[in-house]
Amino acid sequence: MTSASTRDRDWAGEVGDAQTVRAVFDETPVLLLGMEGPEHRIVAANAAFRATTGRTGQVGRTLVEVFPEMEGQQVYEMYDRVYRTGRQQVAREWHVQMDVEGVRTDGYYDFTVTPWRGPDGEIVGTTLVSVDVTHRVLERQAAQQRVEDAERRYAVARDTVVSLQRELLPPGLPVLPRARLAATCLLAEADSAAGGDWFDAMVLPCGRVAMTVGDVVGHGVAGSAVMGQLRAVLQDRLLEDGDIARALTALDAMARRIPGARAATVCVAVLDPADGTVSYCTAGHPPPLVVGAQRPGRYLPSTGASPLGGDAAPGDARFPLGTARLADGELLVLFTDGLVERTGRDHAGSLVEVAQVAADAAADRALRGSGLTAVQRVCTQTVELLVRQAPHTDDVTILAAQWVAPPPPLRLDLPAQRGVIAGAYRAAGRWLEQLGAGEQDVSALRHAVAELVTNCVEHAYGADGPPHEPGTATVTVTGDLGPDGVARIAVADRGRWRERPPAASSRSGGLGLMLAGELVDSLQLRRSPAGTTAELRHAVRTPGRVLTLGEIGAGGPGVPVRDDPDLLLVLDEPHAATPRVRVDGPVTSVTAAQLAADLQRLTRHGTRHLTVDLTGVTLLSSAGVAVLQQALGRSRDQAGRLSLYAAAGTPAQHVLALTALAYTSADPDREPDVPR
Repeated sequence: MTSASTRDRDWAGEVGDAQTVRAVFDETPVLLLGMEGPEHRIVAANAAFRATTGRTGQVGRTLVEVFPEMEGQQVYEMYDRVYRTGRQQVAREWHVQMDVEGVRTDGYYDFTVTPWRGPDGEIVGTTLVSVDVTHRVLERQAAQQRVEDAERRYAVARDTVVSLQRELLPPGLPVLPRARLAATCLLAEADSAAGGDWFDAMVLPCGRVAMTVGDVVGHGVAGSAVMGQLRAVLQDRLLEDGDIARALTALDAMARRIPGARAATVCVAVLDPADGTVSYCTAGHPPPLVVGAQRPGRYLPSTGASPLGGDAAPGDARFPLGTARLADGELLVLFTDGLVERTGRDHAGSLVEVAQVAADAAADRALRGSGLTAVQRVCTQTVELLVRQAPHTDDVTILAAQWVAPPPPLRLDLPAQRGVIAGAYRAAGRWLEQLGAGEQDVSALRHAVAELVTNCVEHAYGADGPPHEPGTATVTVTGDLGPDGVARIAVADRGRWRERPPAASSRSGGLGLMLAGELVDSLQLRRSPAGTTAELRHAVRTPGRVLTLGEIGAGGPGVPVRDDPDLLLVLDEPHAATPRVRVDGPVTSVTAAQLAADLQRLTRHGTRHLTVDLTGVTLLSSAGVAVLQQALGRSRDQAGRLSLYAAAGTPAQHVLALTALAYTSADPDREPDVPR
């Protein structure tokens, strides 16, 4: 039988003497712990474990006695499970809270808990081998936070570029009798690459239609700023006389002076709706594409002009023109190189692909049943179908015009009865939709028509109107769209005009006439013994589209450039400690007038104290800033107190800080005032 001293000598020979093993155990840089019995009584703890946990006198005490704060963290249960089942437990980055020198501290540990077996193989306890990975975890979390912060900053910057792009592009395209127009601009997804493309369309004094598409080399806010300058100058010069070469010569001279404008490319085309003839110039830009529903697309020859601000000698001769003629129903398509320069596509093959997809969209062979016109399909579906095949790293812009037959005029002969008002409203709306007018113009004009028809029905022949012959109580509504893009709608009656006192007017037709006049560009009344005619004139437009990749194919053709369907809401907050309203939505050049009227009413022309919460404002344009400036001045003059509040980091707060208007970024009802 082997003696105990012999076994000890054999063990020391294999493992080392007890003193050496103890020293190695204690100095090992990982956390080591040995516990005995089902109550997990500590029998060994090395220096790393003692230092990490900040505890002394651990040996001989149970785990619960040494670490009572770990109750509820599933630590005790884990040791119980290993002791009971004999199965090893391995964990990575286990989150544990411990009291270290009286402070509750978060730590993260990789560990292995193993059953400790006696000489007979029975489990007598557990052992722990652990590494403190708190520093690694916190570093990774900090890196993740930095990434999230960068993504948030990028999102804010991108939203700024998108908003700026939408503000700088035209509010809409003209709606014309013989030319249907549409446009789409898809902003690049890469970093701050968006912002360099533009499109525009305008009716020239001679009745022709100028179309422009351009691409600035720069991107982001700087690219958008340069783009806005070039678009404005080109529009101004074209509106003078429609001379393409002269306009491009002026633009070329400007590009030489503006940083970031050199090497910009542009295509200008002028369409004569009378006969379908086209004059155009490609200054370093892809040539126009002509597509028809029943024939393949064809590219017009490039005119050979180089990009703006180049080394070529300046002058009109630098911008030679090309000419073409559209057949009935054909479309003239202008686009930027972002539609052609897509990943994995060579230039020539990409041009062929663009022509084929545009032709399919025009013929409604692509995404069928969209309910869109041919020109809308070409601008929306061509972009959607091509971009989803190959990624784009640049803005993609497409502008198209279709030469069409003129639409029929509007003509309604109605009895002067209340029941016809709704029919006139719907008929005017359908006619305007057939013209291709945008939703905002359709809404304004049909509302104005309904007001005027109501005025005729109630006041031209009614009890408060003058006597009339039987059968002559009629209302006639006529409308046509002029070559200048102005809709003219006349509402006529055969009654006799009778002046009413102001009090009567306020209760009857005066308000309707006033509202109709506010809804349109102009309202003229013509009175005669044979009756009264009210003529509305309004330039109708259809919105272009500025999209991000996530908006492609969703929610219809796209997002209007500036005809934002979002409502501006001015809501009372009755539970606030002081008189207060909240403004939600975009304050654009369109909605600024509504805000001005609401503030004047709510402040009682500047005499009432009022807090205006602008935190919910999604866009505060310069028109909105002017409204707030006027309201503050009016309040100051009338000894009132108008307070503007915008929470820190909101779009309104950024704009208010830039414009130096008086405001606070601390909620006046919840925090001490922080005036700016």
